[in-house]
Amino acid sequence: MLKELFVKIQTNCKDYSKEELIEIEKFLKDEIVIKNDDSFELNSKYKIALVKVGKNLVILEDLISEHKNIKIEFDDLNGAYDGDLVLAKRVFNPRSRTKAKIVQILDGKKNDVLVYIKDKAFYTVKENIKLENNNALKYNEGDVLLVDNKSLELIKNLGNIKDPEIDELISLNLYNETYRLEKHLEVIANMDDPKQRVDLRDLYFCTIDPNSAKDHDDAIYFDKKENILYVAIADVSYFVKEGSELDLLAFKKSTSVYLPTKVLPMLPPILSEEMCSLKEGVDRYSYVFKLHLDLENLSVKKAELFEAIINSHKNFSYGRIDRVIEGHLDQYSKTEKTIFDYLIPLYELTKKFRKRRLLKGYDFRTTENRLKLKNDNLESIEVETSTASHQLVEECMLLANIEASKKVNTVGIYRIHEEPPFKAISKLVDDVNILGVNVKLQSDVHDTIVHIQEKAKVSMMGAEIDELIIQAQTQAKYSSKNLGHFGLGFSSYSHFTSPIRRYSDLVLHRILKTKQTPKNIEDICEHISLNERKIDQLVWDFEDRKYARWASLNIDEEIKVKIVDTEKAKAVCYEKMFGMKVIIENYKGQKLFTKLRVRIKSADIVTKVIVATIKY
Repeated sequence: MLKELFVKIQTNCKDYSKEELIEIEKFLKDEIVIKNDDSFELNSKYKIALVKVGKNLVILEDLISEHKNIKIEFDDLNGAYDGDLVLAKRVFNPRSRTKAKIVQILDGKKNDVLVYIKDKAFYTVKENIKLENNNALKYNEGDVLLVDNKSLELIKNLGNIKDPEIDELISLNLYNETYRLEKHLEVIANMDDPKQRVDLRDLYFCTIDPNSAKDHDDAIYFDKKENILYVAIADVSYFVKEGSELDLLAFKKSTSVYLPTKVLPMLPPILSEEMCSLKEGVDRYSYVFKLHLDLENLSVKKAELFEAIINSHKNFSYGRIDRVIEGHLDQYSKTEKTIFDYLIPLYELTKKFRKRRLLKGYDFRTTENRLKLKNDNLESIEVETSTASHQLVEECMLLANIEASKKVNTVGIYRIHEEPPFKAISKLVDDVNILGVNVKLQSDVHDTIVHIQEKAKVSMMGAEIDELIIQAQTQAKYSSKNLGHFGLGFSSYSHFTSPIRRYSDLVLHRILKTKQTPKNIEDICEHISLNERKIDQLVWDFEDRKYARWASLNIDEEIKVKIVDTEKAKAVCYEKMFGMKVIIENYKGQKLFTKLRVRIKSADIVTKVIVATIKY
């Protein structure tokens, strides 16, 4: 009630209920609210706001305009916590930046908070804020606890930070995703579609995935005589009915969580690993694009979409197909040879499609660091790069995603990526010039990025400059309106090919089948976009804690790093423990991407802060 009341006061509302006037009277006595003829206004000395606690800062979120948000120090929280509605008093600041201190909690939300024991006191895991409480004396140093954020009474003891198994629980609790550990819903999944499906079981479909994959979303087949590409996607929408308990839970999750040692799936394993997974040698329901390719114009001249039944004749790993593309067929069966005979010409064709696509889109040198764990401790890093087989699959999936987006009405579910603002591109040009690569703003954003990449090719800093370009981009998200995909260079794009692990694709399948758009499509897009970012942060939190745990066991170890943040003296390891971030203790203003040899000095597993010192 109070939040809505102060929104009305600050928007000059003149119509108040009897209960609201009684509440206002309390604030009039303390001159927090001032009466002005027939309306009320907030005393300019005060601010009513919602507390937003981040990792390194606290923001008082204005109830009316985000442009009036104020940053405050952790010391000024005065017992308030994330989500609380508070009264803050403005503090005079000669440096002109508005400052404020919380003086009263108006509406404190009751939440659980994750704390750990350090020096016989409670500290929050997320922000490392000390909480005054005598209960801490009951616990051991390093214990990690879930407590009530108001009373600080124990809800659950998660264990001790010395135990590496606790890392997963910490990350899941920090991001409110512990429900993923609950028992999976029981699902009865049968292939009993009364409708006649297109029977494609005689076609030699195959899947190409990582070695460890259990959820095979997509399979491909290429008819090289007719130049027809079939992209078959698991028909998840047949098994997951809209509005069912299973569907509501999938919506809540929005995506699967991929941790180094396990997957926390969006759907129960009976679906994600069995009935919806296009496993080798078994019949599976699928939703299939039949793409008639125009080899002369490198385009799709006709796209048919239908429900089918397929049988994946072979599940391949990326590595195996890379060897085939390179001409190393190894030993092969008759079935494998039949598939290789169409995969090799398909790869050559997708290379041409890719080249054409990159006239508008961008080619970034991306790598992915895969953490390898042993007994829950980090053992090594496997750097995965985009290879020929990855690019083959990617181009096929992109074609299906584009064609799916074209079949949606004006309002649907699109994957959008807006053009970066001029300010970001201008800063990018400045940063690249600081590195010694002479670049200039061009006539538009696309030409500027291509110009920078061309210059970077001869500078020996292509990968580093690609990092800067990626940082300058806006974040891709889901939208009910088609705003195009800047990074890929597409005027229309949707996610169609991974309904086992992404709720967006499941929604798109339903729209395409029923020709109906959900009434709450805007809410769906916003929810899954926010959840996607949250899950990314959860995985990064888990991985950074594994890095810190490794560093704590390797104090004084020498590592090679490069500077990635000149303001915060941050560097990232580019050898052995690829991707590990450290703070340079004796940083002396070295340039961005300067390579250094450093020694690990300290590591805090809870806060994930690793401190290193430069070896001179």
